[in-house]
This record gives sequence, structure tokens and C-alpha cells, in this order.
Amino acid sequence: MSAFPFTFKHCARDIPAGAVVFLVAIPLCLGIALASGAPPISGLLAGIVGGVVVSLFSGSALSVSGPAAGLTVIVLGAISTIGFEKLMIATALAGVIQVVCGYLRLGKIGSYVPNAVIKGMLAAIGLILIMNQLPTAFGLDADAALDLSAPAQWLSAMAPLAILIAGVSLAILWFWEQPASHVLGPFRRIPAPLLAVLVALALDHLGPMMGLGALSANQHVSLPGLEGPASFLSQIALPDPSALLDPAVLITALTIALIASLETLLSIEAVDKIDPLARHSPPNQELKAQGVGNFVCGLIGALPITAVIVRSSANVQAGGRTRLASFIHGGLLLISAMFLAFALEWIPLACLAAILIHTGFKLAKPGMVASLYRAGWNRFIPFIVTVGTVVMTDLIKGVAAGVICGLFFLLKSSHRSTISFTKSGKECVLKIHQDISFINRARMRQYLDLVPEGSHLVIDARNASFIDPDIQEDMDAFIAGAEKRDITVELQSFDGVTATFSPQTLRLQHAA
Repeated sequence: MSAFPFTFKHCARDIPAGAVVFLVAIPLCLGIALASGAPPISGLLAGIVGGVVVSLFSGSALSVSGPAAGLTVIVLGAISTIGFEKLMIATALAGVIQVVCGYLRLGKIGSYVPNAVIKGMLAAIGLILIMNQLPTAFGLDADAALDLSAPAQWLSAMAPLAILIAGVSLAILWFWEQPASHVLGPFRRIPAPLLAVLVALALDHLGPMMGLGALSANQHVSLPGLEGPASFLSQIALPDPSALLDPAVLITALTIALIASLETLLSIEAVDKIDPLARHSPPNQELKAQGVGNFVCGLIGALPITAVIVRSSANVQAGGRTRLASFIHGGLLLISAMFLAFALEWIPLACLAAILIHTGFKLAKPGMVASLYRAGWNRFIPFIVTVGTVVMTDLIKGVAAGVICGLFFLLKSSHRSTISFTKSGKECVLKIHQDISFINRARMRQYLDLVPEGSHLVIDARNASFIDPDIQEDMDAFIAGAEKRDITVELQSFDGVTATFSPQTLRLQHAA
């Protein structure tokens, strides 16, 4: 990495691209903080760190970092169990873990998690996002105690204007992804989340005139105490180091580090595929950069961050070419938080809920479920197990359950394909296709039992550089007893040596 982290060679593209990403990031930062049960300022701070700090250390030219939908479930659960203050120290510790993983060159960790499990994790997060944001989209007060067995009560508590804002926002987000949206020409260049916010602001103002009532103060973004640079700096909190002694903090840190690293590695891989200059992002350097970012986030009270595909793809589509675009987006977030907080408080929460519901739907697309189903049970079952376990328990248990399920299908496939047996009269061939372990012992014994008396058996192990000692014992035992059944055994080994054990030679060996 050069001494100066940025190049201005493409600034004519990077500056406007950074502005576009900034406009996309504002509602996402606020919405993810809302979904996580964290203060809205923590979402803005996370976006600022993701742009200003991570871009200084990242090796990815186009990825943009910030608060991610994939971490909302973890953060929401952590805040409810250990509190926001302890979450801060867990986030900083997660950053340290990521930096260590980067130096240990563990950037390939994503390759060891089955793709079906990763998709299941993201789909479960999407479903949880949708379920958690529906009440806000309907204008229901999250703190109100509503009896779901009495529909009239919560139906009367809904806000028609909030429902309209959420519905129109969802329609805009959906239409912007359709081919038909190209008829709008240059107007389509406006980022869909930004347009949704602008339309929501207009509907919020026109709602009373349309007889839909007005949204209450708690149905808008709330950024208390942000009235300028001094008040912004006063909002920055410091973690309590004594929280390191809490085992729950360590578990939360490990969870954040694992999921944030996986999402980051998947995001940079996806962004590299759409990079117009076909560059490759070094995964280990990216882990270090994300670790530094999360360490800073934990120190100032920001949400944990990852590289995120929504903002990264917006960067590519807007013409970004270098990390300068991400840095500019972070700088603009910082300026807006310091000087324009009053304008952010105009945004209706129903609009942010719609953006998150749309994000959740993209994570759990029915088409993805259908494609995994068509791919076979060995991919569909781990996917479903991961989704169900994450929704009912938590992310770590869900990923672990999915990986175990995937290993089961892997072992099952290996069990069937490692060895094969063919028989033609008195000629038998037992072929070992690859390295063989004890899990194939039962099938090996089954095939050896099929060898008839007086036959000639070829054990072809030329493709196996390793044979488990348990398997070797069974083969030796079969060869030792072959003379009693008048069986000739021809053993072809990996090193090219062929040994033949006929009944006559076995009898001579026993006699000697």
C-alpha cells in the first residue's frame, strides 16, 4: 500500500459516485440502527467510520463499508442481553479478532462455509428484518402493548399515513429494479432509496391535507442533542473496559467477527465480479481494514460494520473507480451528522422500514429458494436447516447447524463414491477412487463379503495416497483368510507396486 492511500486519477468519477453512495447510505444507516434497536446516531457513526477509516486501509477499490443488515439480528440480541455499552467493547474486540485473522491469512474462511449455508443465513436475516419492520411500516408504536388476539385493537392503532408512505416507498424500490424503469431516462439515475425518502417527506407533509392525519414525533427519526459540531462530538461514547470480563461480551465479539468477516468476504468477491477494471481485492488486507474499522466503531459507540453490497454496487453503477469515492461518502455523512441533523429528523420511520423490508426481501428471494430446491437435497436441506435454526435461535447456532447438515451430505456422498465393486463370474474388482477413511469401513466390509469362493479379486488402490489404518486392517484380515476360501488377491497400490496373494503363496507363508 502506498504512503498516500488515494489517487486522484479518477476523481472526476469518484467525487460524484461518492455523493451518490452518500445519498443511498443515509436511509440505510438510520434504518439499520432502527432495526438493531440502537440509537440512530450509532448508525451514522458506523457509516462515517466505514467511509473515512476503512477506506484508508482497504485494498478493495470499489467496496463500501458501513452498518449491515446481516448484523441486525446479532446487534438487536446483544443490546437486549448485555446492553449497548457492552456491545461497544464487544465490537472493538471483534475488530481486534478480525485484524488477527487478517495477519493469520484467514481471508479464505468464507470458502469453508457451504454456499447453501451462507444463503440460508442471509435469507433468515431477511425474514427477521421483514418481521421486525412490519409494525413500523404500519405505524404501530414499538413500545405499545398490543394484544394480537384482539385484531380490532392493533388495527385501530395503525397509522394510515405510515401505511401509505411504506407502500409507496416499496413501490418505488421495486419499480427501480424493473427493466421498465428505463423509460424514465436520466431520472432513473436518482438512487431509489433517496427518491423513496424524498417522496416520503412530501407525503408526510401532504398527509393531513389528504385526511390521513399526521405522524407523531416518535414515528420520525430522532437524533436528540445533535445541534452542531460540539453536540455531535458530545454524542460519542467511550466503552467500559471492565466489560471484557463478561463471557457474554466475548461470545458476542466472536459472533460479530465471524459474521462480519463472512459478509465482507462475500461482498468484496461480488464487487470484484462487477468491477469494470477487473481488479482483485486482497481478502486478508480487507479483514485487517474491517478490523480497524470495527475497533474504532467500538470506541466511539457506532454499530459494527462490514463491506456491504448495496452501497458497493451503487458505487460501481455511479461510476466510482477508486477508494476515494468511499472516503467522500464517509466525509459527507460526517458533515450531515454535524450540521444537518435537523433535516434527517424529518424522515418518517415508515420509509426506513420499507427500505429494510425491501432489503430483507432481496436477501430471501423466492427465486433463490426455488433454485436451491432444483439443485438437489444436498443443497436445499442445509439451506432450510440454516434458515429455520437462525429464525428460532441465533446466527451462530444456525450456521453451525447448516454446516453440520452440509457435512452429513458430504460424508454421505463420499461414502458412496469413494469405493466401487464389480463382479463378473469369478473375476472381482474392488476399486478405491480416492483417499479412504474409516467412514467407508462398513461399505468396504460389505463388498469384501460379496467376493465368492475360488475367485480372483483385484483391489485397485492406485488413486488413493492415504488408506485409513482401520481399512488396512480389514484388507489384511481378508487377505490372511483368503486361502481358506481359495481366493487370489491382487493388490495394486498408489506407489505403482502390485502384489499378488494366491492361496498357494499364503499356505507357504503360513507353513514358514
